[in-house]
Amino acid sequence: MSDLRTQTVDRPRNRPRPYRLVYRQNAATRLTHWVWAISFLFLLMSGLQIFNARPVLYVGSQSGFQFDNAILTIEAEDTKNGPVGKTTVLGRAFDTDGILGASRQHGQQTERGFPSWATLPNSTDLATGRIIHFFFAWILVGTLLVWLLFSIFNGHLKSDVVPTTFDLRNLPRDLVEHFKLRFDSGGRYNPLQKITYAIVLLVIFPLLVATGLSMSPGIDAVAPWLLDIFGGRQTARTIHFLTMTLLVIFVFIHLVMVLAAGPINELRSMTTGWYRTRKAAAEANSTSSLGSEK
Repeated sequence: MSDLRTQTVDRPRNRPRPYRLVYRQNAATRLTHWVWAISFLFLLMSGLQIFNARPVLYVGSQSGFQFDNAILTIEAEDTKNGPVGKTTVLGRAFDTDGILGASRQHGQQTERGFPSWATLPNSTDLATGRIIHFFFAWILVGTLLVWLLFSIFNGHLKSDVVPTTFDLRNLPRDLVEHFKLRFDSGGRYNPLQKITYAIVLLVIFPLLVATGLSMSPGIDAVAPWLLDIFGGRQTARTIHFLTMTLLVIFVFIHLVMVLAAGPINELRSMTTGWYRTRKAAAEANSTSSLGSEK
C-alpha cells in the first residue's frame, strides 16, 4: 500500500477553513522524478544534435536518395538570398525558415535541421552529442528500473499509477473538473493523472528505450530480433523520434498543469513529499476510496 499519511492543521479564527497535509510522494518517487527531468533535458537536446546529422525520417529498413519512403524531411533550399528552411511531412511541404531547415547561427543563415539553441552542443558536433546522449540514456534506463522495483515493493505502482475500473468510470467527471480548473483531489492521484502516468511510464518510456537499443550495432549483434520487431532500423528511428515528441508534449502539458494547480504546492510535494489539500476534499476522497474498495 502507498504511504498516505495526513496531518490536519487548523487556521486562526479569522481564517477558519482548515487544510490537510498529505504525504503524497515517497523518497524513491521524488528522487527518480528529478533524475528523469534532468536526463530528459540532456537526452532531448543531444538527440536533436544527432538527428541533425540526417534530419529525415523513413519507414522500413532502407534509406537514401534512391528510396521514396521518407515521411518527414527537414531541409534547406538554396536561394539567391541564402538557404531557406523547409519541412515536408507525408509529402506536404511547409515553410519553416528560421526554425527548421535553416536558422541563424553566429549571425548567418545556416542550413541546419533544428536550431543551435535546441541542440547540445550548440555547434555541429555529432561525436559529443552521441557521448552525451548515450550517457544519459543509461542513466534513464537505470532510474526506470530502480523506480519500477521500488514502486512494486512500496505499492506506488498499484495504488498511484495503474488505473482501476473505478478510475476509468470516473474519467469523464475528472476531465470536466480539469476543464473547470479544479484539481484538489484530496492528495491522491486523480484518474486522468493515473492513466497519463501509466501510459508514460509503462508504455512510452519502455518503447523509447527499446527503439534506442535496437539502433545500436552492439545490441543488434546480441538480439537481432529486437530490430525485426520494429520493422527495420529506419522504422525504429522514426518510432524513437515520435515517442520523444510525445514526451515533449507530455512535459509541456505537465508544466502547464503544475502552474494551474499551484506551483508552490506541487513543488513542495515533489521535494518534501507533503502535499497541501483542503480538509473537506481529503475527507471526501477518503470516503469515496473506501466506498470503491468495498
